[in-house]
Order: sequence, then C-alpha cells, then structure tokens
Amino acid sequence: MKSVYVFTLGCQMNVYDSEQIVRLLHPLGYSSVDDPEKADLVILNTCSIRQKAFDKGFSFLGRIKKRKKDNFDVIIGVGGCVAQQEGENILKRAPYVDFVFGTSAIHRLPDLVRRAENGEKISDTTEDGEVIETGGNPNLPDEITPSGFVSIMRGCNNFCTYCIVPFVRGREKSRDPNDIIEEIKRRSLKGMKEITLLGQNVNSYGKKDDMPDFPDLLHMVSEIEGIERIRFATSHPKDLSDKLVDCFKDIEKLCSHFHIPVQSGSDRILSDMNRKYSVKHYLQRIEALRKVCPEIELSTDIIVGFPGETEKEFNDTLSLLKEVLYDNVFAFAYSDRPGTRAQSFENKIEDAIKKERLNNLLDIQNEITKNKNSAFMDKTVKILVERQSFTDNGTLVLNGRTFGNRIVHVEEPLSTLFENKKFKGEIIDVQIVKTLGHSLKGRLSEVKS
Repeated sequence: MKSVYVFTLGCQMNVYDSEQIVRLLHPLGYSSVDDPEKADLVILNTCSIRQKAFDKGFSFLGRIKKRKKDNFDVIIGVGGCVAQQEGENILKRAPYVDFVFGTSAIHRLPDLVRRAENGEKISDTTEDGEVIETGGNPNLPDEITPSGFVSIMRGCNNFCTYCIVPFVRGREKSRDPNDIIEEIKRRSLKGMKEITLLGQNVNSYGKKDDMPDFPDLLHMVSEIEGIERIRFATSHPKDLSDKLVDCFKDIEKLCSHFHIPVQSGSDRILSDMNRKYSVKHYLQRIEALRKVCPEIELSTDIIVGFPGETEKEFNDTLSLLKEVLYDNVFAFAYSDRPGTRAQSFENKIEDAIKKERLNNLLDIQNEITKNKNSAFMDKTVKILVERQSFTDNGTLVLNGRTFGNRIVHVEEPLSTLFENKKFKGEIIDVQIVKTLGHSLKGRLSEVKS
C-alpha cells in the first residue's frame, strides 16, 4: 500500500481539509503516515493568513526538497490558501513540486494525484459555484475520533482590510444543511461525541442561500443522537444576533465557550479594518452572552500594530482586554498580506514597536488566564477524553477539554483499576489538583457510565 504524509498549517478549516485529503486518497491505495521520510506522497496544506505561516510553508518545502532528490518517485503536492493565491508560481519557485491545488479543488484531488503519478505537472485553482464537501461522502473512510470538525460554509464576504481570506477562499457559500446533518450522524454512529461547526463567519450561515439560519442549524445538530457537545468557530461580532445568543440558554449540548474576535479596542482602527462594529456594540454583545450564560468562556483574536495604530489606541485595546477578561486570547503582530487594502496603508508600525506591544499584551493576558484557571483549583469538572496513552513508567495519561474550553491533563499511576479501562471518547469527572498558565491538571474522580 502507498503512503501519504500531510503537513498542515493554519486554521481549523485546514485541519478539516487535511482530514478530507486523507479520506479522498484512500481509494487510490494511500494510507496516512506520520513521517514524511516514509511517505510516497507528501502534501503541504498551506496557510496565508500571516506572513509567518506563509514562510513556514516554503521552509517545509525546502526541507522536503532533499527527499525528492534522494527518491525521484516521491510525489509532492501543495494545497490550501497559498496554493490558491500563488498557483503556478509555486511550480516555478519550487520546480520539484509536482502539483498545486486550490481551496476549491480538494474534491478533484484523486484525479490530480493520478495525473502527477503519470509525470504531469498540474496547477488547479479553479473555483466551484457551490460548496462540495467530501466529508458528506459516506463511501470514504472516516477517522474515528471523539471530537471533530465539520465544515458548514466556505468563503467570506466581509473583506476586512487586513485579511486575505475572501481572495483565497472565495465568496461566502453555505453548505446544504441536510448534507451537514448526514455527515454528523454518520460520524456520531462511529463514536464522535463532540462536533465543531466551521466557517469563516458561521453567524451568516444560510442568510444568502435561502436556507435555515445558523441558530436553526444548531438546533438541528442538537437533535442528533450520540452528539453530546457542540462547538463552532468563527463568529463575526456584527452578525451576532439575539437568536444565536439565546442558543446558549436553549441548547443544552451547546458548549459554554464563544470565540468572538475583536481585533482592536479602538473604534478608528476597527473602522480602518472595515470591521463594521464599534467597541460599544462589541461590549453589548459580550454582556448579552454573559447574561444568558454567566459561566461562558470567551476567547478572541487581536491584531497589534495595525497601520497607524497610536500608543493611545493600543492602550485602548489593553483596556478592553482588562474589561472583558477573556479566558484566552490569540494575538498577532500585523503583517501585510498581498492584495489586501491594508497593504497600501501608510504609517506602518516598526517591527520593534509591534513586538513590544505584542509582548505587553500577552503578559497582561497571561496573568488574566492564570487567575481564571486558579478558580478551578479543587473543583470537579467533566472532560471529554480525546487522547489516552501510557508513559514508559506505566503512568496513565489522559487529555481532554472541559464543557467550556479548558485543556485538562490527567496523570494516574497504573493500577488494576485503570490498566484495561478505555477512557478515550468517554466523558469523565476529574478533580483539578493543579492550575497552570494555559491548562489544568487533574486526578480521576469517577467515570461517567
């Protein structure tokens, strides 16, 4: 049997796409391996949202070049957002690459691989007029995991001035709800208990396609037997409706976590970013969420050093951070992305200043997260066990997440009580015995029957 190694960069959507890549190649005789040195086919699934991810992708290709030199029969493919953006330029920049496929070409991958096996050089970045998700194909094998992703829509219509997604993922298109439900049902029957619904802006699902809206879809998913936890990402604050907020009150399976990117605490910067909401509106949405679900855990995205950002405007972002008290923050220094409006903006911030601001923000948030985690000390929480393993000395190691979104690690000395017990995929009670900066440590309490 032939083998494939997929190197994934970027967002959860890319993780989902990589899963579909492996599924699609199975009928061609490919099985997944964890080492590119042992693979007959190496695929890089790229991300172009930030310069660092862009550079990391080409760095990986540089390393894999030697593999091609040592074994000419090895096939190398590049997919994802950079592939959509660069197309044939990748074949020119890295002539040892055999084929390039864009974000809308994943379902055509089997044909592209067959052609590459026959020595053809290919670049396919053609966009489709509808969402074609291979996850809906019941004839392909599923990876059996307790928690997984399902794409509900593709593309974005918002055109934030810093963001390349609309250019590499295309315009917003919603997937047929029946197809989504059937995929989740199928995976639930195979043991999946937690599902994360994915889209560039899930809040606008169905609005332009005469379909059920996103809250309606959440209610549909909640009725699927076997699914015990529902998550979603990502949401745009301008489209966060009261109907969606009420889902946290009405849907028992909906996890008490909301990722709601703010990007900046300055109204002027938000306007320059084309975010279409104010800080006041954003805070009102946070208040509404906490009113219906006081225990909700909040995370966000923040960009520091956007062109023209003054020290005061950066301090406004820090003030927002301290007011909202997020449970987790993903913060990044601004970097120009080709083709975006912000690339042409003047008053770019020096790298040293961006780095200083980023470190300042992260220091404050790390302290907030640490204090939030400390509140869990000695409490008993329920976690869905996503991984189970044993150390060399026989210690049982479990990893999972709470109903909110906190990562919990459990270590138990091996005993006859645990050695034959299957915890992976189970929801168990864990007593927190130690709190860390970004995770919790616990001891087993009792297993949910």
